[in-house]
Amino acid sequence: MRGVFLPAIVLCAVAFGIGTQAAAGPAGAAAGDGKVATVGSRTITRAELETHVRSKLIEIENERYEALREGLDEMIAAELMKQEAKARGTTPEALEKEEIDAKVAEPTDDEIQKVYDENKAQLGGQTLEQTKPRIVAYLQQEKAEARRGVFLQQLKGKHKTAVALRAPVVEVAAAGRPEKGGGAKAPVTIIEFSDYQCPFCKRAEQSVDKVMEAYGNKVRVVFRDFPLPMHSDARPAAEAANCANAQGKFWEYHQKLFANQSALGEDKLKSYAEAVGLDGAKFAQCMQEKPFRVAIDKDIADGAKVGVSGTPAFFINGRMLSGAQPFEKFKEVIDEELATAKAP
Repeated sequence: MRGVFLPAIVLCAVAFGIGTQAAAGPAGAAAGDGKVATVGSRTITRAELETHVRSKLIEIENERYEALREGLDEMIAAELMKQEAKARGTTPEALEKEEIDAKVAEPTDDEIQKVYDENKAQLGGQTLEQTKPRIVAYLQQEKAEARRGVFLQQLKGKHKTAVALRAPVVEVAAAGRPEKGGGAKAPVTIIEFSDYQCPFCKRAEQSVDKVMEAYGNKVRVVFRDFPLPMHSDARPAAEAANCANAQGKFWEYHQKLFANQSALGEDKLKSYAEAVGLDGAKFAQCMQEKPFRVAIDKDIADGAKVGVSGTPAFFINGRMLSGAQPFEKFKEVIDEELATAKAP
């Protein structure tokens, strides 16, 4: 669903306790190991405390970076417009009108209809005519932002721009889980924590597919399971996907699950196995014995330790990206990582 009436970036919530076996959190090195409390003969150290709340600290560090980066992007954009306006002998306001406003096309009837159809279920019976002004305003804003992005990118090349601000990086292991793309030698590794029953995870798969199309072997994508407690079919679906992986058909089965997200019952899982060419008897035995439960539990525990509190969650070379993000957001981070890899 497009972000006309709902926020564009969303994730499935999670509600369960987080383990305490992670390494010290982002602030651990600076904080030291001094005691923060005593209970009878028991001393609680700062290092223990930060280990206990590591996932929260990671989340805070990411939120802080996002706020800093958003502000920095605003400042860079304003400075680029100012410098370009000066070079042209005009004002930033006039430049905005000339290069952005004047180059944004009016939404077509087909575009308006498409947005209406995609959001119809949320509109409570309102007609196209009733919602058309909102849709037109949304599309105009979307097109203006896209044009602004293109223009600013051009200006960054003309007025040499370099960003020294770096995102916090979390070490996340691939743990031998299913992967595709360029393998361990790829300059960019994306580790995804996902849930087959989460609608936002399904949406995010479209962005991942675009990433693979755009970057090919420059990117390695690793899938780790993070079935949420409120999704009763998510865990069995994860077990089924792992059973498919044992027969060398993980990605085919993975696609089947997301394509049929509303039908993940036991019989359906068996029919999808047949559809992708799995050995039915081996698949049934695997589903009964659940040999991959430890691996799935490890995915959940490892995800919680690195700050995953909902799905989908991605780590691009250790940089956390949460929610059903558009391809453009992935591209921004991947391009930065590729540029860093090429730098001397």
